[in-house]
Amino acid sequence: MSLKQTPSQTVGPYFAYGLTAQQYHYNHTQIADAVMVTDTTEGERIRIKGRVFDGQGQVVNDAMIELWQANAAGRFNHPNDGRQDRKLDPAFSGFGRCGTGMTADHHFAFETIKPGSSEAGKAPYISVIVFMRGLPNHAYTRVYFSDEAAANASDSTLNKVEENRRPTLIAQRHETATGIEYHFDIHMQGDQETVFFNF
Repeated sequence: MSLKQTPSQTVGPYFAYGLTAQQYHYNHTQIADAVMVTDTTEGERIRIKGRVFDGQGQVVNDAMIELWQANAAGRFNHPNDGRQDRKLDPAFSGFGRCGTGMTADHHFAFETIKPGSSEAGKAPYISVIVFMRGLPNHAYTRVYFSDEAAANASDSTLNKVEENRRPTLIAQRHETATGIEYHFDIHMQGDQETVFFNF
């Protein structure tokens, strides 16, 4: 008898319990949450807020979003960033997680800092990973910033994306009563589908 490959299984929804436990008031710990800054973190404080939409345009109420980003000096808190001028901020890991199941409109919201450019000719960005039910493998995308138009225009990664699809990667800046907020919705499919990367 010949054996066949085991089919992929859909992912989740177990993120609330396993990865963002404290957000959902479970009684065990987690390694990261949506508040990525402390009082001593260097850089401009920002909030990144948005929702995840499925292929039918419905809001996903049990997704989990991960962010990974450089600090205000454009350096990553990771051994692979081996640059000699790597200026680390001990009050900033650059990593956060947030689920979409604890608000009435099912949004995610991260308290973080605006990253610096990681190298000359690159626009500031934040890496985003999306986990959600029915998604066999997590999806990778990026957040760029609407107030970095000149840097965005010269960014080699953005320039590889079709011009009419680049807006799906640009978070829109808003000045609010509680600080600077960037709005970034994620569309998994459809006419407004977010650009995803194969890293």
